[in-house]
Amino acid sequence: MLFVILHFMERVMYQGKFIKVTEEDIQGHTWERVYLQDGVQVFPINSEGKIALIVETRPHEKSGQRLKFVTGLMDSGEEPLATANREMQEEIGVKAEHLEILTHRESSGTINNNFYQIIATNLKDSKIPNPDGEETILSVKYYTLSEIEDLINNEKLPWSMGVLGFYKIKNLISKGELKY
Repeated sequence: MLFVILHFMERVMYQGKFIKVTEEDIQGHTWERVYLQDGVQVFPINSEGKIALIVETRPHEKSGQRLKFVTGLMDSGEEPLATANREMQEEIGVKAEHLEILTHRESSGTINNNFYQIIATNLKDSKIPNPDGEETILSVKYYTLSEIEDLINNEKLPWSMGVLGFYKIKNLISKGELKY
């Protein structure tokens, strides 16, 4: 039996600053793909073992603002650890002398991108301008592990990849495998 695979090139349907949407005909079916810019999520841990969270304005989201871990998109050619330090400098005014990748997720198929979660320790003051505007960060606060758990349990910090990363960090600390 002979199988014929028809595979055509992807057609760009939309190209924005951060998102690209394509279509591709494969074996008589149209497949849509979304390409997101690669990104990072950073867990800045201070010398007391507290993790930074920010409140950020999000005018394009339902609530208009959100409590979150430090996050950002990677610039073209930028490495994840460099992005992590840049995002911390923009959002919370620190950089880390020690950075390590906690997790890496590569999504492929309908949604396509790389996402890195990064632990940042040995923090030093270092502020650079936030390209989104300084007014977008409403507050920065360092929380204990139990305070973050309370935020999660009281639905003030929504379930997300960040929460999964937080619990991985909590586990590493409890086993003595993560020093700050």
